[in-house]
Amino acid sequence: MSIEFIFRLIGMVVFAILGWRIGEALSAQPDRDIRFILVLLLAGAALGLLITPWITIRPYRWFRRQMRRVPAQQLLAATIGLIIGLVIAALTAFPLSLLPPPFANILPFFSLILFGYIGAWVMVMRERDIFSLFGGRLSREGNRKGAGPESPSERIILLDTSVIIDGRIADVSRTGFLDGVLTIPRFVLNELQHIADSSDPLRRNRGRRGLDMLNKLQKESVVPIKITDMDVEEVREVDDKLVRLAKQLRAPVLTNDFNLNKVAEIQGVRVLNVNELANALRAIVLPGENMHVKLVQEGKELGQGVAYLDDGTMVVVENGKKYLGNSIDVTVTRMLQTNQGRMIFATPANGK
Repeated sequence: MSIEFIFRLIGMVVFAILGWRIGEALSAQPDRDIRFILVLLLAGAALGLLITPWITIRPYRWFRRQMRRVPAQQLLAATIGLIIGLVIAALTAFPLSLLPPPFANILPFFSLILFGYIGAWVMVMRERDIFSLFGGRLSREGNRKGAGPESPSERIILLDTSVIIDGRIADVSRTGFLDGVLTIPRFVLNELQHIADSSDPLRRNRGRRGLDMLNKLQKESVVPIKITDMDVEEVREVDDKLVRLAKQLRAPVLTNDFNLNKVAEIQGVRVLNVNELANALRAIVLPGENMHVKLVQEGKELGQGVAYLDDGTMVVVENGKKYLGNSIDVTVTRMLQTNQGRMIFATPANGK
């Protein structure tokens, strides 16, 4: 028996009694019209059975979901702002009560609502600035007292499943270039576990690699790692949940998923793409430079050979098909930047 059904039964009894009392009060006959009372009793029971969850347990569940999605720092900021607004409203209540009626009765109430709302809104909008101000002051005082270095930034960076499986984020985090708390939502962790339990060997291996990389990230990362229970229950897809949560937290998403990258950018969410970082760090070669490569496969065009650099950059060698399986010197002719990375076009250095 569910809790909602129990509340429906309780509401049915309460509204039935209420209908019975109303029927007794409205009955025109001295001896009370039983049929009239019975109709109101049954109507009250049906109404209670129907609407009780909507006025009891469902508002509670909605409020609980909203509280779970709100970060603790934002909730604290709203509470502090509300208290400050109510204090200001209390200070203005006395002079407003000296006004002639009906203003003396109406304006104090409106000032209470207005200043409470403004206080909470201002604190939520500027929470990061205010908390960073107090945090920086406290950390500087701690430094003067010998308490150690300043505390790390509390900026949240959300991780998706693909970037955890990829594994390069573990190496990037050890360098110290990431400034913030690497946060893995619980639904991302659940998807990773679901992939690891898949019947498909390829998916299962990818999922297990992701769990191993997450374990490595927790042990070796120089930045804080946190798993959060914050969720977006009105959407089902993991990528949609991640983008919606990033918008709510005003946090960037760390990924290497091309489609998630585009969807997040369309919705105004900042994206940190590991592939773009890797492309930006690849060595730049200029036309006319020579390099030594090994041709491993044929190209798409007639007579082309393809080689790969250590960082994965594709090198297309014109007239290189006859050198397949051999290492040769090539001369760079041009370079092309694509969404997948850089492509280098070259010719054999011997000029033949």
